[in-house]
Amino acid sequence: MSYQEYWKQITEKNDELTQLITSYWHQYSGFGNWQFWVVLALLLLPLVLLYFFIDRNRIFEIFFFGYTVHILWTYVELVLANYGLFIHTYFLSPWFPQAFSMTASALPVGFLLVYQYCTNHNKNFYLYSVLLSVVFAFGFATFENFIGLVKMERGMHQFYIFLIDIGVVFLSYWFTKGMLILRDRRNG
Repeated sequence: MSYQEYWKQITEKNDELTQLITSYWHQYSGFGNWQFWVVLALLLLPLVLLYFFIDRNRIFEIFFFGYTVHILWTYVELVLANYGLFIHTYFLSPWFPQAFSMTASALPVGFLLVYQYCTNHNKNFYLYSVLLSVVFAFGFATFENFIGLVKMERGMHQFYIFLIDIGVVFLSYWFTKGMLILRDRRNG
């Protein structure tokens, strides 16, 4: 198959998939389904909590950490979904990544509040992150799976979600600490 033929077929299949996902969303995941409202709550409730509990004196540092969690988890989720490993079967909109409410709100807000608490109170960030990862992976993902909001296929299970959480959060932490070191060197 030639270069042009590949891209023609990729474009056609992509258009078919987009139409299929949009049709599915309207029938099973749209405004008229309780799952839509659960997914919307998973997006909005953490943001409301964030508004009340964010340390406004360190807002850029804390949001940088949360944004890094968001970006890394979004990339990981796209890979997991593309390979059919961890699939969010109900989602906010066919235009956003399927796990948007989790990767843009619930996970980043949860971990950035842990980051804020640990750095403000001189607590062990690694320990608290592991504990929250246990809650997200073995508690929340298990519950989501039980009520049908997600599917874990092809050998994916909660332990892998736990490891991914740890990897994403630790990388975000190290990246944030690295940026703080660069900032302090520049200002010092």
